[in-house]
Amino acid sequence: MTFYNVQDIEVKSPAEGVQMRIIAGNNMTLVFFSLAPGAIVPEHSHPHEQIGTVVKGTIELTIAGEKKVVTAGNAYHIPGDVLHSGQNLDAPAEIIEVFSPAREDLTGG
Repeated sequence: MTFYNVQDIEVKSPAEGVQMRIIAGNNMTLVFFSLAPGAIVPEHSHPHEQIGTVVKGTIELTIAGEKKVVTAGNAYHIPGDVLHSGQNLDAPAEIIEVFSPAREDLTGG
């Protein structure tokens, strides 16, 4: 059993204005994202299933070509191998996402 203080986890920055803190399990990965206003997560895909929720702020997600504005309290699901991207709108945003199987590409495991 392991316990974490999220604020103590190393910050990684995969894109300008995007910060993430990662907790890696054997079969899943939990990521806490902080996005600056206007930050963009470029279009990409990966084989991992992804479920997320916006904790603070408003983001615009594009999943398989469909755009949707997602606000605090809303959640979403992205199947593996589906193209997706995101853009934060006008205020800082916080997002929590879970990936399965584990994202070894993010953790180096």
